Parts: sequence; structure tokens; C-alpha cells
Amino acid sequence: MANILKEIYEKTAEYTAFYTGGDIQWTTDGAHLLCQCDDVIKIIDVNTLSTVLSIGESDENTESDQIYTFQMSHDNESIVTAHKSGLMKLWDRNTGKQQKIWRSGHKGPVARLAFDSTDVSIASGGSDGNIRLWNLTHHTCTSSLRGALGVFTVLKYHPDTTKQLIFGAADDTKIRSWNSTNGKESVIYSGHFSKVTSLLFTSDGEHMVSSGRDRVLILWKLNESKALKVIPVYESIEAALILPQTFKIPNFTKKFETEGIYVACAGEKGVIKVWNMQMSRLMYEQSNSLVSPATEEGGLAIQHLLFNQARNVLSVVTVDHNIIIHDLETFGCVKQLIGFTDEILDIIFIGKEDTHIVVATNSRDIKYYELQTMNCQIIKGHTDIVLSLASFPTKPQMFVSSSKDNSVRIWLQDANNDIKCIGIGIRHTASVGSVFTSQTSCDFFTSVSQDNCLKVWQVPKDIKTFDQKIKSSHTELAHQMDINCVAVSPNDKMIATGSQDKTVKLWTEDLTLLGILKGHRRGVWCSRFSPVDQVVLTSSADSSIKLWSIADLSCLKTFEGHESSVLKIEFLSKGQQIISSGADGLLKLWTIKSSECKMSLDNHDGKVWSLAVTKDECLLITGGSDSKLVTLKDVTIERREEKNKERELQILQEQELMNLLHDKKMVKALKLALRMERPLHVLKIVNEILRNGNDKLFETLKEINNTQKETLIRFATEWNTNNKNCHAAQLVFNILTPEIISGNLNLPNLDSFIEGALPYSERHYERLTNLLQDLNLITYTVNCMQPHAIKNT
Repeated sequence: MANILKEIYEKTAEYTAFYTGGDIQWTTDGAHLLCQCDDVIKIIDVNTLSTVLSIGESDENTESDQIYTFQMSHDNESIVTAHKSGLMKLWDRNTGKQQKIWRSGHKGPVARLAFDSTDVSIASGGSDGNIRLWNLTHHTCTSSLRGALGVFTVLKYHPDTTKQLIFGAADDTKIRSWNSTNGKESVIYSGHFSKVTSLLFTSDGEHMVSSGRDRVLILWKLNESKALKVIPVYESIEAALILPQTFKIPNFTKKFETEGIYVACAGEKGVIKVWNMQMSRLMYEQSNSLVSPATEEGGLAIQHLLFNQARNVLSVVTVDHNIIIHDLETFGCVKQLIGFTDEILDIIFIGKEDTHIVVATNSRDIKYYELQTMNCQIIKGHTDIVLSLASFPTKPQMFVSSSKDNSVRIWLQDANNDIKCIGIGIRHTASVGSVFTSQTSCDFFTSVSQDNCLKVWQVPKDIKTFDQKIKSSHTELAHQMDINCVAVSPNDKMIATGSQDKTVKLWTEDLTLLGILKGHRRGVWCSRFSPVDQVVLTSSADSSIKLWSIADLSCLKTFEGHESSVLKIEFLSKGQQIISSGADGLLKLWTIKSSECKMSLDNHDGKVWSLAVTKDECLLITGGSDSKLVTLKDVTIERREEKNKERELQILQEQELMNLLHDKKMVKALKLALRMERPLHVLKIVNEILRNGNDKLFETLKEINNTQKETLIRFATEWNTNNKNCHAAQLVFNILTPEIISGNLNLPNLDSFIEGALPYSERHYERLTNLLQDLNLITYTVNCMQPHAIKNT
């Protein structure tokens, strides 16, 4: 089959952020996660990763009101949100409809919310150090609890309703309890010296455990202000939970219902630890953590720990918005959800059938997605932001990455679709901004860096050994300014580098300079060799794309259409077309021969940094600064087939219309011409009918339905603009105006009809005025139509 030029790519899927930080909760059945995402709460189906419902979305005309915190009721039926405006809102969790709205009454924002165990009352803890208790049935404030200082960090009702206690901790680091009925302060627990981050109640109802940034876990007896146990954990704790009595974790056997309070906690180091509070002993420390530790002392790696009993899973929510779900018994990773990817810097397809994509985001971790399900794995190895990715065409399971940590890495996808690092290169002295692989083999790859150097690296022969040190075979000081891109020719004989110095340089495989391409007015962002011709394609911050001859280094063509920097380019259709993405958020498809832009898509809200194309060019994936992955499918053949079918149908209908006219079957011919949207054919038919008298037209119009009559009125309005055709138009108006008055015909714009139906004589004008009196439009007719009538008179 001949190579068909692409004409259109159509968006088939879009993957956007669903968790941008803040509160997050499981539903009891474990089917959904409620995630705070900017100004809304998104309910995510854990199995399909799709957004089931968004709560709190504002209309286009309404200013958004930021959600500071939210809480879901124990029965999973209601959600209460606290907003920047000082309002609190009650929502139905199943429909997303707002049920109540009221003012919090706090002097400042609400920091924490808590439902009581009956879901009748909710407590709001503000930044003013006060707690307000609200009765949701009567929509009233029942108590105001005072005593704390600063912003509340923890707020919880005791699960035993008979105790009628509510607990809170604020900036003064003291845990306070109040009687929820009369509002009197009960016991003050002093023991922490820094922010209290969690408060847990044991199943016996007599003890509680607190954690804090002061690197300790404290066990308390409920009615005693003195701590029973203070356990140093040697890291800032941000999240903790009490494990159920019958839990199982690896390498730890516990007799059934053995006494003990087992607390899982996590924070600064990025690993989950399980402590026996009564024995002050570390019982388990996670060894397979996918979370990087905090970069600085006292920082955070894990923000939330969530336990779901229905699934028996423990969820880790990281500081960079990843949600990692672990099976509690094996502690193996069940699923990873990427809540927010920040800027997407590069994308590549890997696998023999392009079944997976690898994504470099504004993170040290690489995201590895299965394309069909978008299940994600986090690939760890780099110690700073990953900037560029490149796969080997001859071995699609292998790819290369480069990073701000001055290193390059080679990765291999194994038979189980797991990714392993087989080589590390650390010879650059600055951020490595771009990499490109050999096109005819998997023996070498190239890299360019902010140290202005171009390097050629040798791929190790042994791909079963992990983390090997790799060496560069050639190094060259290529440019005097930052190098943005590198590309290797299809035969591996030539290398191109593009720099901020506005030039592209061509090199041999042993880095001998062949020539310099000069012509761009600003830095060059991307360069590509044609798969079939001796030409190089470059894109620049000057908003242009240029095609260069390798033979004489001359510029053959310039493509202009982007409004700002062109960031990524690729050849399509065996070198006959170009696909480009820019900082203007546009994706453009160009045909080289005609220099024509065939398609322009606006799917992104910011810079489109990355663009990946499958080997068969049927699928595109773009990513950019808006944290959005967009999948596009080539629908050129489908659209052409649809047009061919429409054209065939049109020919058949035209033939049928000619046959009907020939056989003098005017009613059928009129109906068909109206359905085909042919005003001139309809006019000819109407004039043909009028030859047999006006009464014949009246009888014919009785035979067509209301939809066809409305189409006829629209056509008659067009005819009425021409003196030659106004007679037929006026007759149609005269026949159908009574039906308009009676309301049988639904005209989208009655005013336009009146103005379009304006006759060319005063006699018709007066007649139309009389007919429209029943619609009380006489004022409109006199004021708006009379000048035309006077002119015609």
C-alpha cells in the first residue's frame, strides 16, 4: 500500500492531575479515593484510575473558591469542605450536589475537620486556635472550644460515643481534650516539643498514640496527662496509624490476638516502620520502599498513610503526589497512582509493540506506564531531575536517560516488564540535557551537556549485569553555549548538535566537524535527520522550523506558523511530513512539498515539551508544562472513508432527485432536496409547482413535515435577498406565516425571520404586519422594518 500522507490526528485520551496535595481519603469499600485537586475534590476509581466525580467545580462565570481541607462522613454519604472564603459546604458524595452552605465563624481559615462517629456533628478547627462544633441536622453551632494557641494540626473525636470527647492539637504542641456536650476542657497532654502530626485511638478505648515532628511516638492513657511511653524513632513523623489486631506483615510472626499496640509510621526517610508501643520495639522496617528520602533534614518524603480494611492494603502518599498501594501481608506494591506529574519533559515508547511509555517529569524518578491500562511504576536511580530520554530502534526494550545529576543511565525492560539499570555514565561535569541513540545498532549513544561537551558512549556487551560503569569513547567541546539537542543520522555516520548559540553543527561518528548550519535568529531547540533524504530539520526559539541540505549546508525551506519557540519536531510519512510542538501549546502537522500546515491542535495549556511517535506513526503522545499527557490517533484513513461514503450517498441522492424531477413527482423531490440541503434545487421545484398555480404550492407544502417547513423558510429567506426569486419566497412566507403565528413551527431566531421575510412592496409589508399582530410584534415591525418599507416605496 502506498504511503498515505497524514491529514489529521484526533485526541483519544487525556491524562490529567487528580491529586495536587492536601487531604486524601479511602471509601470504606476500597473502590474509590477522594483526592484534593486544586479547587475541587476528585473521586477516583482505584481499578480504572478514571475520575468518577468532581466535587466543588465552579461555573465559568463564578470565581473559584479554594478548598483548604475536607472530610468524608463515616457512612461515606456526605463530604464537608472548608474554603478560602470562610464558607463551609456540605456535599452529597454520590451525586456531587451541594446540600448546605454556611459561614465557619472562625477568624481565619479552617485547617482541620472531623466527623463524630454518628455523623450528626462535625468539628472545625481554625487557625485562630478555636474549635467549633456544628449540628448538621439543625445547621447550628452547638459549642465553641477554646484554649489552644495557633493553627490546628490534628482534630479528632474519640470513636467511643459514650466518652463524649474531642481531641485537638495546635501550634502550642499540647494535645487538649474537651467534653463535646458541654464544651468544657478535660485533660491536657504535654509531651511533644514540635508539631503534632497524628493522633490514634486504640481498640480498647483507653489509650491513644501521638506522633510528631520531634521524632517520637508517645503512648498515653486516656485520662492521664503523663505519657506512658515515649519512643524515639529518629526521624520526623508525618503520618501514623494503628494496625488491626490480626494483621500480618513479612518476616514477622505474631500470635493471634497477642496483646500489643502496633503502630505503622512514616515521614522523613520514606520508609514504613512498625513499632510495638508497649514493648518500645521496632518490629518491621520496609526494605522495598519506592519513596526517595527527604533531601534535607527535617523535610518530608511521605505525607499520609492510609489503611483500607476491605482491601487489606496500606497506601503511602508521597510529597511529590504519588500514591503507592502495598498489600499488607506481603508488603509488595499492588499499584502506583501518579496524582500529579508536574512538567512533562520527555516521553518515549518502549517495548516491541510500543506497549509501554517512559515519561520524564520534573522529578528524579522516571514514570513507566503500561499504555493500555496506564498502570505506573516508578523507576528510581537518578538523584536529580531527569531531563531527556531516548530508546534504541534496533532494541526497543532498551533506553537511555540523562539528568541534572550530570549522569546518563542505560535501562533494560526484562521479560516481566520490569526495568533495570544496566549502565551508568558519570563523565559530564554539568546537567546532561539531551541524549540520542544509535539507529542501526545498540552499540553506542550520544549525549550533550551544559558543560558544552558532546560525548559518544559505548553500550556494555553484558546486559545481565546491573549498574555497570560505562565509558565515553569520544568527547568534543562542541559549542561555546548550552547545547539543547543532539541527533544521530539513520546510518549512524553523522551527528547533529543544536545550541543556544543559534547554530547547528554536523559531526562525523568520531566527532570531526563537518559543517555549521547558520540562519536561526535564536537558540536551536531540536534537530532531526530525514529518514530518506540528505537533509536536516531544525527548530528554534525564533518560532521557525528550517530544512537544511547536508550537501551544501544551505537552507532549503522555512516553515513558519508557531507563535513562540518550536520545542520538538519529528519526521513522518517517510520524510514527507513534519510534526512539531511548541511553547504556544500547539501541535502542528506540515507537508514538506507544499509547505502547508495540514493540522493544528490546541490540547495543552502551556509549553509542549515532549512528543513521542509510535513506529507505525498511528499514535502520538504529547506532554507539557500543564502536567497533561494527551494521546492522539491518526484518523486520516477513517476520515477519507467517511468522506467517500458521504460522496457516494450524495451522488445516489442527486441521481434519485433527477429521476423524481423527470417523473414529475414534485412532493418527493421537494422532500429529498430539503433533506439534501439544496436551496437552488428547492427553488427550481417551487417554481415548477407554481406553474400549475399558487394553490398547488399550498397543497404541496401540506405534504411536508414541520422540520422540512423550517428548512424551507430558511431557504426562502436566502431567496428573498434576490429580486428574481422574491416572488417564490413571498408565496412561501404567505403560506407558512400562519403556522409560525400558531407556534407549530419552531424558528431559532424569529427576529431574523421577520427581517429576512421583508417583502419588496408596501402591500406585502402591510399584509405581514397584520399577520404578526397576534404575536404582539407590531412594535418591532414598525420600529425596525418601516425604514426598509419607506426605502422600497
